Amino acid sequence: MRPRPPVKGRGIVSGTGLIVTCLAATFTALVFSLWPYTDRPGTGPDVLNAQTLRTSYGPLSSLDQDFLVKVRLAGLWELPAGQQARAKGTTPAVRTAGRHLVEGHRFLDERVRRVAARLSLTLPDEPSDQQKQWLETLDEAQGAEYDRQFANILRLAHGRVFSVVAQVRASTRNSLVRDLADDANTTILDHIKVLEATGYVDFDAVARDLAGGNPPPTAAPASPTAPVPAPDPAFTLPPPTFRPPPER
Repeated sequence: MRPRPPVKGRGIVSGTGLIVTCLAATFTALVFSLWPYTDRPGTGPDVLNAQTLRTSYGPLSSLDQDFLVKVRLAGLWELPAGQQARAKGTTPAVRTAGRHLVEGHRFLDERVRRVAARLSLTLPDEPSDQQKQWLETLDEAQGAEYDRQFANILRLAHGRVFSVVAQVRASTRNSLVRDLADDANTTILDHIKVLEATGYVDFDAVARDLAGGNPPPTAAPASPTAPVPAPDPAFTLPPPTFRPPPER
């Protein structure tokens, strides 16, 4: 029997034509399903992982979240440490440093709690175990020994947070975190300066800490390292850069 010739117009629904059509339809569906995530700003692949949260202010990375927690923790122990230094410090420079810590961390704590509320992020309500130990060390110290402990413990702690702030400010895509990092940078740098102005900071210990040696905070010199001009007691913090947007 002679084979029948193909019927004109049926090629697209038969054999290879049908397979090609199905593949093309599948590819088109994939392209359109991925387009909303790959072509919009602020929605790169990392936004889709489990450690990054979507917010109306931009992606909130795990580093951003860690930064908010660290700012809150800093306020929970450095504010009372500053209040203590105002009462126990034996020099005007130490007492002035304590005042700066109180003002600065009241300033930052109010802002970080507001930012966390807008981002639906839960913050801690008490210091970490290590921070509690530092407060206990300061509680037990008296006189010039207190001044040394206060200056060195707080300077080491601020140095650690300062590096986190720089990394967050350089990388975050969240507008609220970016503004908070600006305020944190200004405040923490002020605290570093007034702590160093006490003359008690052991810069060798600071360098070892940043290099990963983590020396005990009690490794302070027996006397002030060098005469440093005391900070201006009338100093006030610069105006905040953080301006929370209106409620949505």
